[in-house]
Parts: sequence; structure tokens; C-alpha cells
Amino acid sequence: MGRAVKISGTGSYLPEKVMTNYDLEKIVDTTHEWIHTRSGISERHIAADDEATSHMAAAASRNALEAAGLKAEDLDMIIVGTITPDMVFPNTACFVQDQIGAKNAFCFDIEAACSGFLYSLDVAKNYIANGAAEHVLVIGAEKLSSITDWEDRATCVLFGDGAGAVILGAADEGTRGIMANVMGSDGSLYELLNVPGGGSRFPASHQTVDDRLHYMKMTGREVFKHAVRCMSDAAVKALDKAGLTVADVKCIIPHQANARIINAIASRLKTEEGVVYMNLERVGNMSAASVPVALDEAVREGRIKRGDIVLFVVFGGGFTWGASVLEW
Repeated sequence: MGRAVKISGTGSYLPEKVMTNYDLEKIVDTTHEWIHTRSGISERHIAADDEATSHMAAAASRNALEAAGLKAEDLDMIIVGTITPDMVFPNTACFVQDQIGAKNAFCFDIEAACSGFLYSLDVAKNYIANGAAEHVLVIGAEKLSSITDWEDRATCVLFGDGAGAVILGAADEGTRGIMANVMGSDGSLYELLNVPGGGSRFPASHQTVDDRLHYMKMTGREVFKHAVRCMSDAAVKALDKAGLTVADVKCIIPHQANARIINAIASRLKTEEGVVYMNLERVGNMSAASVPVALDEAVREGRIKRGDIVLFVVFGGGFTWGASVLEW
């Protein structure tokens, strides 16, 4: 089992530019009512042209370090969950390391689409539990505007940019910290949500650009169905693994993909009103950044207090999914 592991600090960053549904009406054939009714989203933040994923990640990281009372030099390890890295290589975590001055940390990225933050959290937790690291920075950061097809009205209305970060460390005696993690994947469904171009299957070429293969492709109806089932099942399994029930949970932070998905999961889990935290309306779907940004907001708003049981649940392309239960 090893040492108990806790989150000792949170931080987030959202770009200055806000794009509303009314702004999107000027770009594609859509309306505010259509977007909000189907997704629950009213606006999202869009990074500046010269603002990369690492810049947002570094800003969120500085806030998390301040909250944890640590310096960048104290970090042993940095993990970034992202599908929008600054470059194919080096990894985005190395760029973050340089920008914040974390000279003692080793760095890598995890690509699990919208599940990237939770996958990263699980990896970091195990490093600390077995004594291989003391302080780990885990980040979910995305510049989804860079892979969004602004001519596809079914997908361009959903996504936003941003970054969230947490610091993990050994928990105080008597505190359970991260109690259970459950992860899953199904690669047979990859065609339902992906970015086809740019990898070794379809290397960048004039043809892949002309065919718009470097943008996200999604079969919304099928994704919805699998997301609700997989997230609900993962949440139940994680709670069971922790020896808890939904009634014990004070705050559920789901991946902020779509209000209808979140409401369907809440209904399946039979949660009480006010337990599920949502910021989707203001920020849209930020993939791996969704949960850590929402977590930071919930903590700073006082929605989560010491001793509270918190549940994270996510779903992303791959397909990938997962749930984590922790005592704050």
C-alpha cells in the first residue's frame, strides 16, 4: 500500500480572451440557444496565438505551488496530461520545468485525452506512495482551439483552452488522501473520437491538411452513450474500492464535457442536489484541464473542506475513462 498521498495545493489558469456563443454565431451556422440547449455551454476561453499549452500549464503550476507553500526547486517530478503538446517532442512537462525553474524534477507527458489528468494523478500517487518522490506536480492543460475545426459547427462550439494543476505529497498521519483509483480503456472505439492526422498513420502532408485531418473528429451520439455508462460504472467501482457509497461524497467533479452527460451520470448515481460541481457553462470542454480547473475553483470557493470525500470521474478519446476517490 505504501504511504497515503494527498493533494497539498491547487492552481488554475484561463486565457484572457472569452468567446461567447454569440461570437460563434458570426463564425458558423449556429445559435446561442442551439449550443446551450445541447451542451450547457455559454462561453469558453481561447488562448492567444503566441500562448502555448506550456505557458498556461506554467501559470497554473505557479498558483498550485503557492497554495502548497512550496518552491519549484522542491519538485521531484512533473507530469502533464495533454492532447495538445507544444511540440511532438520534447514533452510539454519539460517546457513547464524550464518556465517555472523546477531544476530538480524529471518530466514527462501522459496522453489519455480527457482522462489525461486522472491517469497522471494515478501515476504520481504511486511514485509518492512507494517513496520514489516527495513532491509531484500534476497538470492537465490544453489549447484545444489549436485542433478545433472552426468550420464544423457540431464540434467547434464545445471546446475551450485552459490549465489546472495540483501538488501531490505524503498525507498527514490520520488522513487517507487518495483512497482509490479505477481506470479503463477500449481502443476498439478509437474512430468515434480522434485527431487522425499528424501521427505515423497519416503524417502531415498537403493532403492531410486539405482533408482537415489535423482537427478533432467526433461521433457525438455514440460518445455520449459510452461516456455515461463508463463514467457511472467507474465511479461506483472506485467508491466500492474505497469502502464508500455515493452518500459519503461531498463533492463530485466530473469531466466537463456536456451538461446532459453530467446530468445523466448524476441521475444514475442518485446524487443529492448540489453535490456535482459544474463550471462547464463558463469554460466549455477543456479535455484534460477540465477536472483540475474545476477542482481549483471548488477549493477556492470553499466548496471542498478538510475531511470531505471528493470523487473525480472522467471519460475521453481512446476510449479512456477513470474515477478517483479522495479525502480532502
